[in-house]
Amino acid sequence: MKSPFSRFFGGGEKLVSEVKNEVEEVEQLENSKTTEEVVKIPIDKVIPNRFQPRAVFDEEKIEELSRTIHTHGVIQPIVVRHFDEERYEIIAGERRYRAMKKLNWTEVPAIVRNLNDKETASIALIENLQREELTAIEEALAYQQLLELHSLTQEALAQRLGKGQSTVANKLRLLKLPQSVQEAILKREITERHARALISIKDEETQINIVNLIKENDWNVRQLEDYIQQLTSPKEEEEKKEKPKRKAISKDIRIALNTIKQSLSMVTKSGIQLKTEEEDTDDYYQITVKIPKKKA
Repeated sequence: MKSPFSRFFGGGEKLVSEVKNEVEEVEQLENSKTTEEVVKIPIDKVIPNRFQPRAVFDEEKIEELSRTIHTHGVIQPIVVRHFDEERYEIIAGERRYRAMKKLNWTEVPAIVRNLNDKETASIALIENLQREELTAIEEALAYQQLLELHSLTQEALAQRLGKGQSTVANKLRLLKLPQSVQEAILKREITERHARALISIKDEETQINIVNLIKENDWNVRQLEDYIQQLTSPKEEEEKKEKPKRKAISKDIRIALNTIKQSLSMVTKSGIQLKTEEEDTDDYYQITVKIPKKKA
């Protein structure tokens, strides 16, 4: 069976409605037990998806899911593929897999599909993106992987996901932040809007220090932006003061100066080593030329 993602990321442009249809097809993957055989697989032979974009799993929600499974059983099997001769890799359903491990189950109900790395990664990434439970960093990493997997531009990826290009671009910019700042986003200690405000700060050490201040003072985004404004404004004023004001030069004077400099350059090329000094006064430009009488 051909993976929907070979079409989803194939050549040619698609309308947003067509993109949504492709995503729905992927979401129906886990409901395919009516047409595909559900088998029991030893849980110790199942490994997590290596392309899983979710870096942090909410242990409370996993615990809650495990209690539901204990009471009602598994409503949907997980979807896996052959990893090697003995093991299976999860394509979809890692939260259920973790919940069943908590219950010390020895076997898991699964549907085995024949997918390659590219298809497996695409399904894992898109499935999680559509659920909108990822942190901004997890979402950004998912976008980055999809761009690399399918050699897409940001514009093409945005179109295929039904999102604005600016949304994709803003998420990807977060990956330029220091690792400790990204971890704060992953742990939901700061929001995406906090992080986007931090991008205007170029010094990494300052960014890290500001994150600590956000956590210590429980700053909202407005308070953070005010702090950044106070932090950067004095520097900007200082830089303006340090820059000397350049005097405006009329066109005629500029032509005269360039003509003189070109003439001196021609003399220098003839082998005579000139010494020149320039002085810019309030009333005039002064060029002093010294021509040695003897060769050096």
